[in-house]
Amino acid sequence: MTTRRHFLQGTAAAAMTTTLPQIAQAQGSGETMRIGLLTVKTGPLASGGIDMERALIMYLNERNNTLAGVKVQLFVADTGGVPANAKSKVQELVELNKVHVLMGPLAAFEALAIDDYIKANKIPTLSVAAAEDMTQRKPNPWFVRATSSSAQSSHVMADHCAKTLKFKRMAMIADDIAYGHEMNAGFQRVFEENGGKIVQKLFPPLTAPDYGSFLAQLKTNVDGIFLGFAGSNGFRFVRQFNEYGLRNKMAIVGGMTALDESVLRNMGDEALGIQTVCWYSAELANPVNAKFAPAYRKAFGYDPGYYAAGTYVSGAVLEAAIETVRGKFADRDALMAALRKTNIQTARGPVRFDNFGNVVGDVFIRQVERKEGRLVNTVVKTYPNVSQFWTYDEKQFLSSPVYTRDYPPAKNLES
Repeated sequence: MTTRRHFLQGTAAAAMTTTLPQIAQAQGSGETMRIGLLTVKTGPLASGGIDMERALIMYLNERNNTLAGVKVQLFVADTGGVPANAKSKVQELVELNKVHVLMGPLAAFEALAIDDYIKANKIPTLSVAAAEDMTQRKPNPWFVRATSSSAQSSHVMADHCAKTLKFKRMAMIADDIAYGHEMNAGFQRVFEENGGKIVQKLFPPLTAPDYGSFLAQLKTNVDGIFLGFAGSNGFRFVRQFNEYGLRNKMAIVGGMTALDESVLRNMGDEALGIQTVCWYSAELANPVNAKFAPAYRKAFGYDPGYYAAGTYVSGAVLEAAIETVRGKFADRDALMAALRKTNIQTARGPVRFDNFGNVVGDVFIRQVERKEGRLVNTVVKTYPNVSQFWTYDEKQFLSSPVYTRDYPPAKNLES
């Protein structure tokens, strides 16, 4: 069932001063906008999904549950990170709860699972899911993404590894899901085009209980390993990586969610010095984030990361679009057009969209450091105005197959 109730358990949640938006009454002739949040609150991706819910509620409550003069009502659905559940829950949000706008889902495989439904029902959707083809070869006209495609940030990390870190040989490991496949494929492409070699690729199941068998086969004659994990899996891998005595044998670098702030709070010195790449860091000093990150940390006891910031930024994009259409959110075509034309300052920095509904924005190389007793992702390098197509010609990029587990072909693997 979807719910309007907001129960957050634990001591961090107890510190929260905001509450779930109450059912709003239409003012005058104005209708209440119903927002559906499709997130994950159970399973290995739950840490990020809970952050999505917390951030959206924070955004709405900061505005007295009103966006650009329009009262809002929030419905939350938990998919458990299962594609079939994503399908049934989005139907529930649209057909039972009659939502006008969808936020979410979290995972790339969930977005792909509900793609046809979103198109058929013309539901304006703002998602953190990174599935490449949602904004590439099979673009969904009802979908915008203010975060990143799977490979948009890994292109950047590959460039950094080849040109700044001077790595020549690398291994890769990622969750065996679309997000992991696409992220690693983009990394491989750019790294090898810059003279590097990917000599090993490993893909544990998303729900792998232990990484021992993968660590046992990991090649150690490499400069570094790229982590393409989601949820808490990066944290669990790094901990076992250190337990196996591998930390001094190769460097670790990671993708957008490998050491997200939502799991970094559970780590210790084993995380220090690890570099990851993302379009956000809680340490960003822009005016919006200077308010958002401390407020989130005060409410929940830890810094916002990919999922929290992505949903908070999506809230800002939605609010700007509602203002553009002067509150006439029921005009779906006009609202969708306004979403795609949005150009605003957000917690991640400036946000604007390409012709496919994907953000063009800054991407950051970050390094784990200790600050005031907590671990943080400190920005060490900024790549400005990064496109999902990297430096490639758009038409040429789209004429190639989508990134997968096996594309582009890995020509330098060693047995």
